[in-house]
Amino acid sequence: MTGITTQGEKRLVLISGRAHPQLAEEVSSELGAALVPTSAYDFANGETYVRFEESVRGCDAFVLQSHCAPINQWIMEQLIMVDALKRASAKRITVVCPFYGYARQDKKHRGREPISARLMADLFKTAGANRLMSVDLHTAQIQGFFDGPVDHLWALPLLSDYVRGRVADASNITVVSPDAGRVRLADVWSDKLGAPLAIIHKRRDPNRPNQVQVHELVGEVAGRTCVLVDDMIDTGGTIVQAAQALKDNGAKEIIVAATHPILSGPAAARLKDSPISEVVVTNTLPIPPAHQFPTLRVLSIAPLIARAIREVFDDGSVTSLFDGNS
Repeated sequence: MTGITTQGEKRLVLISGRAHPQLAEEVSSELGAALVPTSAYDFANGETYVRFEESVRGCDAFVLQSHCAPINQWIMEQLIMVDALKRASAKRITVVCPFYGYARQDKKHRGREPISARLMADLFKTAGANRLMSVDLHTAQIQGFFDGPVDHLWALPLLSDYVRGRVADASNITVVSPDAGRVRLADVWSDKLGAPLAIIHKRRDPNRPNQVQVHELVGEVAGRTCVLVDDMIDTGGTIVQAAQALKDNGAKEIIVAATHPILSGPAAARLKDSPISEVVVTNTLPIPPAHQFPTLRVLSIAPLIARAIREVFDDGSVTSLFDGNS
């Protein structure tokens, strides 16, 4: 039987969906717990079938699934797995979604819009989840959408340690927020690296109607190594425009650090052809070979997730792992 058992017969089992098997294998290896054998396939009409090939009765189950494209399929598969665990009498079910789908729809900007991030939390609760675990939520308020414990893990220590080791002269680093919405994240990075902060402010040029925004830079970047930080890179438009603004203002080198590499559509080509010298991300999402490029550096988030799973299973402190930032 797979899993980890303690003296009191408490049993941890790790279950993975089909979205990102490489990450699941890495987490399994870090934990020292084999993945539960699972049958999962799609019917001709697209419906998903799941069955666990061994008993999960009374276990502490962790269901790992990355919400990548096709995102709706993988979210539905994870929901079905949670439902199957509940009906198979699992004692506690923790949903582990390194990237939380629909996180950008966390409030209503206009009337008649959904708050999809809340709907996601409600769906997992209804399916039978007792706890959620995710990495770098788009906004911290999402933690309040789920009626139960939420472990909000931070990739910042992993990313910042890499950047610190990557840059020869740490005193020459400037942390840059690519827009006003990421200032709080950039401020945390600034404290972590002991570096000054710069902000790129986007606005429309009043002399050029219907044109793209003008990028105004607040802060000193000339001759400095600029670290552009964000929680995710989707199509790459914002990051590449910000990098060009930094280059135009005399930045010596531009490094991008982001947790979630969504890399949709033209992202890889845009980043490859940009003035960015390195794009540092984690493997919260799988990156197909077609979306990889020479300046991409992928760090493994598996040790972080495995340590958090172990702390939850042992009723320890998840917060203690992350410098109090979780």
